[in-house]
Amino acid sequence: MPTEMRSVMEPLWEPVKIKAHYGGDMLITDLDATMTYLELCEAVRDMCSLHPEQPITLKWIDDEGDPCTISSQMELEEAFRLYSRNRNSGLLLHVFPSIPEKPGMPCPGEDKSIYRRGARRWRKLYRVNGHLFQAKRFNRKAYCGHCSERIWGLGRQGYKCINCKLLVHKRCHKLVPPTCQRPMDPVMPSQEPPADDGSNEVDLPPDDTDGIPFLAHSRQLEKTEDDSEDLKTVVDGLDGIKISQGLGLGDFDLIRVIGRGSYAKVLLVRLKKNDQIYAMKVVKKELVHDDEDIDWVQTEKHVFEQASSNPFLVGLHSCFQTDSRLFLVIEYVNGGDLMFHMQRQRKLPEEHARFYAAEICIALNFLHEKGIIYRDLKLDNVLLDHEGHIKLTDYGMCKEGIRPGDTTSTFCGTPNYIAPEILRGEDYGFSVDWWALGVLMFEMMAGRSPFDIITDNPDMNTEEYLFQVILEKPIRIPRSLSVKAASVLKGFLNKDPKERLGCQVHTGFTDIKSHTFFRSIDWEQLEKKQVTPPFKPQITDDYGLDNFDTQFTNEPVQLTPDDEDVIKRIDQSEFEGFEYINPMMLSTEESV
Repeated sequence: MPTEMRSVMEPLWEPVKIKAHYGGDMLITDLDATMTYLELCEAVRDMCSLHPEQPITLKWIDDEGDPCTISSQMELEEAFRLYSRNRNSGLLLHVFPSIPEKPGMPCPGEDKSIYRRGARRWRKLYRVNGHLFQAKRFNRKAYCGHCSERIWGLGRQGYKCINCKLLVHKRCHKLVPPTCQRPMDPVMPSQEPPADDGSNEVDLPPDDTDGIPFLAHSRQLEKTEDDSEDLKTVVDGLDGIKISQGLGLGDFDLIRVIGRGSYAKVLLVRLKKNDQIYAMKVVKKELVHDDEDIDWVQTEKHVFEQASSNPFLVGLHSCFQTDSRLFLVIEYVNGGDLMFHMQRQRKLPEEHARFYAAEICIALNFLHEKGIIYRDLKLDNVLLDHEGHIKLTDYGMCKEGIRPGDTTSTFCGTPNYIAPEILRGEDYGFSVDWWALGVLMFEMMAGRSPFDIITDNPDMNTEEYLFQVILEKPIRIPRSLSVKAASVLKGFLNKDPKERLGCQVHTGFTDIKSHTFFRSIDWEQLEKKQVTPPFKPQITDDYGLDNFDTQFTNEPVQLTPDDEDVIKRIDQSEFEGFEYINPMMLSTEESV
């Protein structure tokens, strides 16, 4: 019988997520789906720090919420089989360091009320490579022990090992080596600064609470002078420098609306203290209502921070919040986007396309070296500055924590730019950005999409048909393009990511730079912005508003009044740590 059950389990290639409840904790880890019952018992004893010979009873919770004992290989395989139907929730186990007096009787100390969902608060601990990580929010400067970057932002951004005190990003916690020691050397770079009298750490919800926000009683509320729109915050800068800076909506003059998306609108603003001009991205908190949305905002903010050090990426000046909104103050790029200019020029000379594509390559390679897939390259997101150099913007689709050879699987992107591997449902990596660059270069040089569908048939004017074209139809290069241009487009638009230009793990960017199409580019000078752009946008007023669509610039600039009922439903604890000021930009302002 066990042999037959094994054949049923064969399709379960992914690890099984185990959530073991023991001693008030929920211990979460991934285990091999092919492990035996004895191996499971051994793993559970290790997770719960029990003696290797300690008798234990394991009970898993089925779809009906009822406890079922696992005491044999057959019962384990049945649990794994039923788990495979609903992997998202994980296999819930309750661990008892004892055995019942008689079969069918409860274990000593077993309270059946614990099986009722939401009846008890469990502290979640994630067991990875010997560490026991607990999710934390950090209200002061802390650095990741894996990537050495700052842990700060929205939501569930930080994990701390309860044993060795190692601090890591959520995205990095599965990458740390098995080096858990008790206690960790206090001079480790990932440790927090010396604690003040009060704790600035915030425990995250320790339990499954059916979506009901949980606020730890030990959390210390930050003091504010009043309830006005301005949030007065103290922001930790780089290298231990303290930057005391109160920033709020009142510190800016709102000039004009310059963009709008599904989540946010973008305003042109002036910082009153020095008349510097910025763009301000405004996000309503009511639209950021689940973990996925919070992760999206956190990722965009984090990428904006890192982008500040690259000349071809829009960087971040500061962040602040009110009860109803999040505000990201970013560089203002006043030359308009490529979509705006392409609508007026139809197509570009190859020399112009080569220049823009090369600067985009530098920006993408920077993100990839930081472990970030951009995933939203398109004409709308390529801005021109006043000199004509490009800057990529909008990092809401980015995926962080990707090492060379790593993959992800989220289906996302702008339909016309989505790579075939995403449409096929395959795991993918940086390859999707190079595909999107191929689409964008085709649009620049041919004046149309490689997947244009010209038809009156409504059945062929759908996303489904577009995806079918991307997957199946060969791409026809216009005869008007040069051999070099045709070659680079075929390289980037190869439907097989393993053969695509730029997608070799160790030589990808080098392969791009050495391609005949880019051979005339001096990459070192280009990266220093010492190459003269082929086109300089016209700036006819103080702000360059002529380079933005009038459907935005004609909108009223004021923000809608707050709805108190909406604000009451917002869990403000989800947005702790959002405030930020970029020390590099602050020093630039002070030197003006």
